Amino acid sequence: MFEQIRANKRKSVALIAAFVVLLVLVGAAIGVLVGYGIAGTIIALVLAGTMAALSYWKSDAIALRVSRAQPADPDQYRRLHNLVEGLCIASGLPKPAVYIVDDPAPNAFATGRDPKHAAIAVTTGLLEKMNRVELEGVLAHELSHVRNYDILVSTLTVTLVGSIAILTDLGIRMMWWNGGRVRRSGDRNDSGNPLALIGFALLIFAPIIAKLMQAAVSRKRETLADVSACQMTRYPPGLISALEKLRDDTTVTHSSTTATAHLWIEQPMSGVADKGRLGRFHQMFDTHPPLEERIELLREL
Repeated sequence: MFEQIRANKRKSVALIAAFVVLLVLVGAAIGVLVGYGIAGTIIALVLAGTMAALSYWKSDAIALRVSRAQPADPDQYRRLHNLVEGLCIASGLPKPAVYIVDDPAPNAFATGRDPKHAAIAVTTGLLEKMNRVELEGVLAHELSHVRNYDILVSTLTVTLVGSIAILTDLGIRMMWWNGGRVRRSGDRNDSGNPLALIGFALLIFAPIIAKLMQAAVSRKRETLADVSACQMTRYPPGLISALEKLRDDTTVTHSSTTATAHLWIEQPMSGVADKGRLGRFHQMFDTHPPLEERIELLREL
C-alpha cells in the first residue's frame, strides 16, 4: 500500500505537468488561430504559470465555494466533529476543517493541498442516511485521501480542467467573431496552414483530453482510499455498508460540477452505469471505478 502511495505521488507530478503543458498548448493554438503567434505562446505560458499557482494556493477554496459548502457548526454537528477528531487521533493526522453541503444526495469529498491545509465536506443527505459506523467509514475514506496526499492533485485538477475549458471556449468564440488575422487580411490561401489546422483540432479535443486526464486522476486513488479507510477503522463492514447505500441511492448530487466530480466519494453526476450502446465510451470518462467492484474488493479483505 505504501508503495502505491509513493507511485501515486509520482503520477500526480506527471499529471499536473501534463495539465500545464495542455494549457500552454491551448493558449499557443489560440495565438496561432487569431494571429498572435509567439506573443500568444508567451501569454499562454504566463497564464499557465498563473493558473498553476492559483490552483496550488486557492483551488481548495474554489472547490468548496463551487460545491456551496459551509463550515459545520461544532454544536449542531457534534457527532460529525467527534468522528473526525477520533479518526484523526487514531491516524496521527491534524484535524481538517469540516464543512456541510446542503444536498439530499449522500456524498462527501476532501480537498486541500496537504494534511495541514485540508478540509472535508459532507452532504446533509449523507448525515441523514448513514448510521454512525457507516459515516465513520466514509470519513475514514476521505481522511485517507488526505493522508495519501491525493487531495493535492485532485484539488489542482479542479482549477486546471476549468481553465482548459474556459480557454478553449474563449478561443473558439474569438475565431467565430473575429475570424483571426488570416481571414481579416483577406488571404484565404493560408487557411490550410498545418499549424492552424492542428491548433483548431487541439481546441476541439483539449476538453476531451482534459476529461480523460481527470478520470485518470481519481480511479486508482479511490480504491486505495477504500483500503486505507479499512486500515484506519479496522472495520471493513462499516465502509462496505456505506458503499452499498451509495450504490442503491439514485439521488443526483446537485452541488457537484463536471470539474469537481472526481473529488466526491462516488460518481456524483447523472448518467452513471450507462449500459447502452455507448456505455463503454461513457465509462472512459467515469471518475470512479464501479461501486460494485469497490465493494467486492473490500469483502476480500
